[in-house]
Amino acid sequence: MTLRYEINPPKVIQDKLLSHEPQRSLDDIKQRIINISKNCNGIHITDSVLGIPRVSPLTLAALIRDFSKKIEITISLRVRDRNLAALTQSVCDAVLLGLNGVLILKGDASADGPKDSGLVPSQVVKHLNESGFNKNIDLFLSLPSNPDFNKIGKKLDAEPAGFITQVIHSEKQVTRIVDELKPQGFKVIPCVLLPSEKNANSAKFLKLDWSGYQDNVVDFIKNIHRIADDVLISSPNDYVKAQNLFKSL
Repeated sequence: MTLRYEINPPKVIQDKLLSHEPQRSLDDIKQRIINISKNCNGIHITDSVLGIPRVSPLTLAALIRDFSKKIEITISLRVRDRNLAALTQSVCDAVLLGLNGVLILKGDASADGPKDSGLVPSQVVKHLNESGFNKNIDLFLSLPSNPDFNKIGKKLDAEPAGFITQVIHSEKQVTRIVDELKPQGFKVIPCVLLPSEKNANSAKFLKLDWSGYQDNVVDFIKNIHRIADDVLISSPNDYVKAQNLFKSL
């Protein structure tokens, strides 16, 4: 049973120029993780959200492992701008760092222009499983909040350890996914965007309606956790509210 916090690594580029303070940014994030990990037992690190270059999730994961051997760490890895050799190397690094899981996903297009390796996440997971990585680390695929189970056959055939959902807004969505996939042996990690004025733009971008749970967030997340035995909290622009939420949970 895991309560996870999602975090975005620092941007490499600031105002179209190389950031001159990446170490300070990493130190700040490290301190935030140290503080919030007192009330959660899992951290998920994203990989260049919206195609914006950021510090590698593996770099941030290594920093976390330096101060905590117990907390569960999962990371995202984009296939859009990596070849199979690079992905294999990164997953190998994740194993050597003692990470718990890797979410293999397509990834957002880069703002610098179209670029696509042509790789499909489910095919990559299948290749990694055939290479034996699944014996040492959980490999995850992403899942829509309202999946058509008749159209995810290739994802199921890839035999991931489980699925991390896109942002959900109701217990019904989670129950539907869990009832379908858990009996088949798959883990399910529902993702919840924390309602906050600072996160409003993210909700708008994702076309998310959080009206059904914004007035009772703690109970909503507790119920999601009860259904799935796991939950991932995303709060990209409001760390303070996320910290207070984990204290409440």
